Amino acid sequence: MSHKLQFKAMLVFMVFLTMGVSSQTSDLLRIEYLNLPNSNSKNSVNRFRGLFQLPLKLDESSYLVVGGDYRYLDLKLENVPFSTEDLQSVQTIEGSIGYLRKLKDNDWYYGFKMGVRLASNFDSKLISDDYLYIVGAYAIRDRTKEGVADKPNRLVLGLDYSTTPGRNYPLPILNYYREFHPNWTYTLGVPKTNVRYKFDDKNHVQAFVTLDNFFANIQGNKTINGKLAENISQTIILGGLGYEHYFTEHLLYYGYAAYSISNDYRLRNNKRDDIYTIDDKNTLYFRTGIKFKC
Repeated sequence: MSHKLQFKAMLVFMVFLTMGVSSQTSDLLRIEYLNLPNSNSKNSVNRFRGLFQLPLKLDESSYLVVGGDYRYLDLKLENVPFSTEDLQSVQTIEGSIGYLRKLKDNDWYYGFKMGVRLASNFDSKLISDDYLYIVGAYAIRDRTKEGVADKPNRLVLGLDYSTTPGRNYPLPILNYYREFHPNWTYTLGVPKTNVRYKFDDKNHVQAFVTLDNFFANIQGNKTINGKLAENISQTIILGGLGYEHYFTEHLLYYGYAAYSISNDYRLRNNKRDDIYTIDDKNTLYFRTGIKFKC
């Protein structure tokens, strides 16, 4: 396999290795800040994130990728019927390892990922509910290389599973990317669907619909109206606009501004029963950062 094809295989894998509900990325390194101000309810969320992925070549057609992802969420909770001293922040720490192999003489790759995630308010020593285990399997048909297709495209199929309480089933993955004009592309899928326009090599804009979320165990739990809340989570669906500026071919700044279509911010028990709704009002969403990518 040529060096160009080796690099392409690594890129394809890294784009979709972490493509669960929470993320999809071709980033080698990312530092990011997110803000959900929600001025209506004053239940704001600030998130600081750092991510890295390290690809290791095994042979001419296979790669191992070691990854790490850290997220710190600063939570501002107002007018809630429970104490918030131990819920001013939650953290997620994840380590993962993945494998990719290209099938001979065609456009298909297959890969899998497994990892461990700690997600908690970390009010005391670690307990079993702080640990989540993740696994995923993917099949990727890549036709983005020059001359392979009239309109370069990529299809991803897969399944992602985690031991998140109350979700005892894998989540299907379907993602399709297509270049339909020299300056235009679109992506259909989860967690992000977008249309992107490239002004030049340095400046890109996009319109998107995306999904963002977090989940964390509550050490010590909360009792509200006689019911036990064991975790805190938020799932938010957004529509907005984004801008990217490339300092070099691989180093860029990005900024996204959006407004929520759906906001589900709750305390639940480990059967996923709703215990208390923290917020379901729509809100602005801002995310910005710097990343180094393939």
